[in-house]
Amino acid sequence: MQVMKSFKQPKLSLVVFALVLVGCLLFYISSNPFQGGRFKSSFWRNKNSMTNAEHRELAKVLRNASMPDRTVILTTLNEAWASPGSVIDLFLESFQIGEGTQSLLNHLVIAAVDQKAYNRCISIHPHCYELTTPGIDFAAEKRFMTPDYLKLMWRRIEFLRIVLELGYNFVFTDADIMWFRDPFRHFAAPDELTIACDSYMGNPTDNKNRANGGFNYVKSNERTIEFYKYWYMARVLYPGKHDQHVFEIIKNHPAVNMMGFKIKYLDTAYFGGFCEPSKDLNKVTTMHANCCAGIEKKIHDLRLVLEDWKNFTALSTEEKRLRGTSSEPSPWRAPDKCKWW
Repeated sequence: MQVMKSFKQPKLSLVVFALVLVGCLLFYISSNPFQGGRFKSSFWRNKNSMTNAEHRELAKVLRNASMPDRTVILTTLNEAWASPGSVIDLFLESFQIGEGTQSLLNHLVIAAVDQKAYNRCISIHPHCYELTTPGIDFAAEKRFMTPDYLKLMWRRIEFLRIVLELGYNFVFTDADIMWFRDPFRHFAAPDELTIACDSYMGNPTDNKNRANGGFNYVKSNERTIEFYKYWYMARVLYPGKHDQHVFEIIKNHPAVNMMGFKIKYLDTAYFGGFCEPSKDLNKVTTMHANCCAGIEKKIHDLRLVLEDWKNFTALSTEEKRLRGTSSEPSPWRAPDKCKWW
């Protein structure tokens, strides 16, 4: 386990966190006091969200996939995205055809949230973890903002907090993100959370940037662990909201500022998506099928993205340079079916 660094005003930060936690708990109990003679609050269930055996298995998988500095790449997978020819195959293909990304697959851990996704994972990738949730079926496609979708997103936040507690840094990536270049040079060491954007305002430290939780880099330390606990807990105060929506709310909260927590936002020129595509293929590092609902649409457009990348990499050095200085609005054919306007 890595040694945790101290941070500014630790006692005050912990006091603030404890007060907010108690306030949230009282709010939730007052709104939903009992169910079947027991407190309904999921705070109690969260304490035992992973058994000792599951912890040991996760620690083993992380250890086997870890870089020397205890960094891993993480994604989640369910049955809907795991079938042959679906999103996971496109995701893995992007690593194979990217520049300097093939070796990163050695450090990728796929957390499968249902049995069929896990079975497919172990047939195509060496580092798989079965992240099940008793009583909840995450196998089918989860449409954006449906109750099961929200449960899956919050389960993800809980899982990432556990990874941090085990002493591992991580790059979390949605599986509908294509990796074309090694992103690590964009992760500045002093920043505790580096996150992609749906909309980038031009300043990497401006909280007006609209973050996208589908791609982020987080270092394991006391501040980040405390923040992920706070983030997960805050779902109770904002029921029915996506983890990304809650992040946008709490990132400006005084309690977060008291933690000494830093956020760096990634420029969409390098980390673009269908919301705000990268315009220069000489810069693009990842491409995300965000601003898109429906697996068929995502698969169609991500295939276009892969084809466009292959065509670009087949060009000569001079042709590539000219493409980067072109006045054309976009080098991508996508979004096509994913267009929402």
